[in-house]
Amino acid sequence: MIEPKGRDAAKAEERGSLRPSDEAWPSQRDAPPSGLTSEGARNERPSEEGRRRVNASRRRAGITAIGLLFQRYTIQLLRNPVWLVVGFSTPILYLVLFMPLLKHAAGPAGLSSGQVVNLFLPGILSLLAFASGIGLGFNTIFELKAGVIERFRVTPASRLAILTGPILATMMMMFVFDAVVVAVGFGVGFSVYWAGLAVLAVLLALLMTTVAAFSVATALITKDISGFAAIVNGLNLPVLLLAGVLLPISLGPTWMRVIAHFNPLYYLVEASRVLAGGTLAATAVWQAFAVLVPLCALVLAWATGVFRRAVA
Repeated sequence: MIEPKGRDAAKAEERGSLRPSDEAWPSQRDAPPSGLTSEGARNERPSEEGRRRVNASRRRAGITAIGLLFQRYTIQLLRNPVWLVVGFSTPILYLVLFMPLLKHAAGPAGLSSGQVVNLFLPGILSLLAFASGIGLGFNTIFELKAGVIERFRVTPASRLAILTGPILATMMMMFVFDAVVVAVGFGVGFSVYWAGLAVLAVLLALLMTTVAAFSVATALITKDISGFAAIVNGLNLPVLLLAGVLLPISLGPTWMRVIAHFNPLYYLVEASRVLAGGTLAATAVWQAFAVLVPLCALVLAWATGVFRRAVA
């Protein structure tokens, strides 16, 4: 009976030898609360700093992706000389061929060249913003057929960055065309007010981004050039006429003026004519911002979701 007790004592000694000593592992009773120790603070600080570093690296990666896609799409645009020639010549042809028709729009006395260009040129700038944005969907169809959209499935770039890069490249080319139109208009009597043009540039960017995001999302949904072209052609005529791009919408009947308020391009055209005259604090200006800013955010969010599902 003594031997079993010896065995139990030996096992107890072994278990006791496997526990850390009081010197190596202080008693939890003597330790202060973990939330108050400097060691706990040191353990928590790296996690917070790590999250900041991760968020910062993601932002840098998103900006880098936007820059690379911007560069890629810009090179594609510059390699297409036909597109550049048509892009530069179309607004100039509008000014040369349509402006003479407006000189006699005010009756027998007619309008001076400066009055005509001040009335007509802001509408042409708005038309360029709409046309530049709506055309981006055709490039999306071509890339979808070529398998480029499929390759985006394995890229680590965010879907918003993939969508934003081409939009910014198209916006840059739009502003180049706008500068040419303003320079030509200045030569025939257009009054330049730089502050008004700066605010107008923001509104043009908002509408162009909205239309471009809508165009890309529609192209990804239809996935067919004929179906997408039918939608674009069906929207072009009513949107342009109800916006008063070529002629002021005030010349139309009451029902047309009412329907025009449901057209985002209408608010841009009205604000562009006010801003081109040098007036910044006008009702048409804040109405344009009130309509275009939330609309741009909503359409961008919707288009990003469509793009995410397309490359999922």
